[in-house]
Amino acid sequence: MQHSPNKTPQNILLEIKNLSVNYGGIQALQNINLTVNAGEVVSLIGANGAGKSTTLKAISKIINPRQGQIIYGGRDITKRPAHEVVKLGIAHSPEGRRVLTQQTVLANLELGAYVRSDTKTIKADLESQFEIFPRLAERRNQLAGTLSGGEQQMLAIARALMSRPKLLLLDEPSLGLAPAIVKEIFATIEKLRAAGVTILLVEQNANLALQIADRGYVLEAGCITLAGMASDLLKDERVRSAYLG
Repeated sequence: MQHSPNKTPQNILLEIKNLSVNYGGIQALQNINLTVNAGEVVSLIGANGAGKSTTLKAISKIINPRQGQIIYGGRDITKRPAHEVVKLGIAHSPEGRRVLTQQTVLANLELGAYVRSDTKTIKADLESQFEIFPRLAERRNQLAGTLSGGEQQMLAIARALMSRPKLLLLDEPSLGLAPAIVKEIFATIEKLRAAGVTILLVEQNANLALQIADRGYVLEAGCITLAGMASDLLKDERVRSAYLG
């Protein structure tokens, strides 16, 4: 397992040890190991059905692993329920956006803060989301279902950020979006990293994912087959031929 240089074990925010997940009789993940250091963007790349989204769902406890451990901030959270995981500082922006289409942009964002009770800072955080995503500010009273795909993606990320996460799990943020919007979403990911949010990114566009990341993992048929610095993976022949076309 490779880590970024100059990172000590104390910097590890998330550690996954020998994680296996089954869907019915199918083994979706098999003994995977990965770490995410505080302040990093780590990309998880692989073909459709490799187990990338399953990995994020296991971390956020949408699904329960069959075996293995999920250690976050030095605590074992493998058996914690999903709402506790959010309280501890992990937010998940899921694939397919999953915004509440019949609710306004504002209501969706307020829902993102459901584990918090600090009304004053929630208000301040709403304003900072509107600064990060000015288009959401213009549409704050619009129903989420009337937004474009790119705007819904922005809303899904902003809603996840409303829980004030230390770790953001970002699943396929570029899926189905026009290139100009993808550029905007990835510029936002850069801003979030600069603001100190640690990100585990699952992304179909391996090239973009590795360009923005510090480190990366390649997942194939539920197993991690390669790991390393993102800059090295971008040059790796196996990665280039399989994912960078």
